[in-house]
Amino acid sequence: MSVSTQPSISQQQHPLIQELAALIVETWEEFLQLSPYSLPDDLGYVEGRLEGEKLVIENRCFQSPQFRKMHLELARVGKTLDILHCVMFPRPEYNLPMFGTDIVVGRGQISAAVVDLSPTDADQALPNDYRIDLQALADLNFSQPRSLPPWGHIFSDFCLFVRPDNPEEEAKFIHRVGDFLRIHCQQASIAVPTPDRRDELLAGQYRYCSQQQENDKTRRVLEKAFGAEWADRYMTTVLFDIPERHSSENSESIESIR
Repeated sequence: MSVSTQPSISQQQHPLIQELAALIVETWEEFLQLSPYSLPDDLGYVEGRLEGEKLVIENRCFQSPQFRKMHLELARVGKTLDILHCVMFPRPEYNLPMFGTDIVVGRGQISAAVVDLSPTDADQALPNDYRIDLQALADLNFSQPRSLPPWGHIFSDFCLFVRPDNPEEEAKFIHRVGDFLRIHCQQASIAVPTPDRRDELLAGQYRYCSQQQENDKTRRVLEKAFGAEWADRYMTTVLFDIPERHSSENSESIESIR
């Protein structure tokens, strides 16, 4: 395994991943006040080998007054597998859901595309303003909907999990991710802190991250490439860090970055 400062791998990936990665960053820049979020030096850009193929993982992270961590991961295995993974972790002073989206492309074919705004409150229900905005979106039909994993109860009833079958469906998926992301950023930009609910909302993030860490497919791939110890560190430090574990250097007060 080696660490490098190579340019972004996005331009080598499937066009749908390129488009979505650009959309995510552009939307963040439009609606949120971004500042850097520091990952451990050896986990920002990583190279390894998976079944004889070169594996590259590139991470971009930011924070804002409303979000303690906004993570965009791009990964590529040889010319056979492309992955985009993105999660926005709210600061626990805010009653905001967890935005997450993933695309997996194997041998040029999209096998999975998912986007959701997952609730963090004790009732596991989205804030009412979110529900109103999401219910106002036009219905979208996809020819190959997919079933959520056994731990999928952390997702909302607005979760979209599909296998886009053609360029039209790919465009519809990108558009829906943009809808979710704009709603989320707009709601976050006017959100009022609720410090009295901090423990409840932290528990919701803990629930979300704990369940995501149970994703055996992701863990197996990382273990094959880098070993079990590294895989566990990556999943609990970069992908789904439990809120209590995040580094103090990234836990600036809300006021300090307004």
